[in-house]
Amino acid sequence: MAMVYSFIPMAFFMALLVPAMSAGIDKNWYNGSATFYGDIKGGETMQGACGYGNLFEQGYGLETAALSTALFNDGLACGSCYEIKCVNEPGWNFCLKKAGSIKITATNFCPPNYAEGGWCNPPQKHFDLTMKMFTSIAEYRAGVVAVQYRRVPCIKSGGVKFELTGNPYWLLVLAYNVGNAGDVKSVSIKGSKTSWIPMTHNWGEHWNTGQNLVGQALSFQVTTSDGKRLEFSNVAPANWQFGKTYQSKQNF
Repeated sequence: MAMVYSFIPMAFFMALLVPAMSAGIDKNWYNGSATFYGDIKGGETMQGACGYGNLFEQGYGLETAALSTALFNDGLACGSCYEIKCVNEPGWNFCLKKAGSIKITATNFCPPNYAEGGWCNPPQKHFDLTMKMFTSIAEYRAGVVAVQYRRVPCIKSGGVKFELTGNPYWLLVLAYNVGNAGDVKSVSIKGSKTSWIPMTHNWGEHWNTGQNLVGQALSFQVTTSDGKRLEFSNVAPANWQFGKTYQSKQNF
């Protein structure tokens, strides 16, 4: 449905040209737009650009969205949480009455479509919601609506989780289920026989290192976009395995 393009009042278009939001939680409301993709059960919304995989298994469910380039921040915005409410424009009244707002987590990327003037093209602040979330605030037939949005704390159950993939010489770590700010700014890793090693941002919410840490217990330092840092000691035991997920006992 995100590929449906309709006439939008000029006032709405101008409202999109707002400054980018600062990192971390922000109580201010900003102007943007929203469409939806996939079906009512979340088809086509799994396996997104943030690398979370099955969103139901990882606790994100259908309360998710793909972000436009202006919000995605090359994947560093993955995991951030937003409150969104529909806004009626003159001649464009598709918001559901008394719908209130929805809260979603960024799990995917909505790429630009310069050939057709897509909604996700820079500098537009756009959310491509799941169908369930979109139809919670607006009529299905609208296709696209004006919204107001703001960053909100991510409420998570349990500790931060670390999924380990790759091979002995290239370890890829997915940090997820991150509370509060939700998005990760940097990650360092430490083996039981090494000092702290800064990891490289790979893609989405994946971080990698070329150090061989097989056979060592693993600890992590994670810094979120609001500058908060936590140390997760010995999250993965010395006999950790590729393809497994290890959960810490603390969260932000």
